[in-house]
Amino acid sequence: MASLTPVSQSQSLLDKPQFKSPALQASFPHVSLRSPSFRFRVLRKLGSVPSRRGGALEMAPKSVVVSATTAEKPKKRYPGEAKGFVEEMRFVAMKLHTRDQAKEGEKEPQGQPVAKWEPSVDGYLRFLVDSKLVYDTLEGIVQKAAFDSYAEFRNTGLERSEKLAKDLGWFKEQGYTIPEPSTPGVTYARYLEELSEKDPQAFICHFYNIYFAHSAGGRMIGKKVAEKILDNKALEFYKWDGDLSQLLQNVREKLNKVAEGWTREEKNHCLEETEKSFKYSGDILRLILS
Repeated sequence: MASLTPVSQSQSLLDKPQFKSPALQASFPHVSLRSPSFRFRVLRKLGSVPSRRGGALEMAPKSVVVSATTAEKPKKRYPGEAKGFVEEMRFVAMKLHTRDQAKEGEKEPQGQPVAKWEPSVDGYLRFLVDSKLVYDTLEGIVQKAAFDSYAEFRNTGLERSEKLAKDLGWFKEQGYTIPEPSTPGVTYARYLEELSEKDPQAFICHFYNIYFAHSAGGRMIGKKVAEKILDNKALEFYKWDGDLSQLLQNVREKLNKVAEGWTREEKNHCLEETEKSFKYSGDILRLILS
């Protein structure tokens, strides 16, 4: 906070003990510190006395002292912030990958890499059934739109429920029994429902990670599983109507737009939910190996 030094206060400085010390007196043996001329020179240095200019007296500007502690601190920049909030979410998500999954990954590998998986059809069906429950839940939430921002994410082209219904129908035609949803899927769906009613920032974190992860690593996993147990059959779950890159870009723009109305604290809260999203999705993914 700036402070002003008025004339009366400046003059009183000369009466303070430090201006009367023996050391200061010894520094000016031929000068009386209380002499008018000395006082005048000191006060003029402080900018608090009249100065003569052109034969007329003018008041010198008062000295303004600004405390260095009040200088504005540089704004903290978050990784990816310059490109929009989706890039911030992507950065945090990448750090939760292992190094063999993403160059930004920091997590230690747990279990075998996907290339060495030995999936079963029964386990894969449990994965697909639980995934469908989660996507049904997500799509129902944005349709109901407890918060107006959710409505932005209707009919994005990323929806997976109908595609999964077709795939499960195909498995049934092949003679497989379609199981009921299991604990991982039921637990995650319930959590998303509860979250969506009270915490839109946290819900958006899950929305982003579920859809975008499936469009990237999810496709790679689907391809590997199909090679091992489905004779390379490509399921509808891994197909999109239209240009996937453009569909994703459209949703990125919507997410960035929604996040523009959030405070920095709300954005951080959203980012902090990423680890939970990975945990719930990981529980469902591991069903493939069950």
